[in-house]
Amino acid sequence: MKKLTRNPDDKWLGGVCGGIADYTGIDANLIRLVVAVCTLLGAGTLILAYIVAWVLMPARPAAAQTVWAEATDSATTGSEPAPQST
Repeated sequence: MKKLTRNPDDKWLGGVCGGIADYTGIDANLIRLVVAVCTLLGAGTLILAYIVAWVLMPARPAAAQTVWAEATDSATTGSEPAPQST
């Protein structure tokens, strides 16, 4: 099940754009560009929305990050993750 969470690995400020990019499957830099342009054209009103999202979006737990990375890697490559050596 997909959840909208902040991405602590792909962040510039709070990980909001990185989390939205993970959720939608769009490149994080494209999301950041759209947010920056819309902020400039909208006289900065999107800054408030970003801050609200930063506060309301939970950060992805550390244990879920490796599971998330393995799931997205296997989904994009079409193969199962490599078994871990013990």
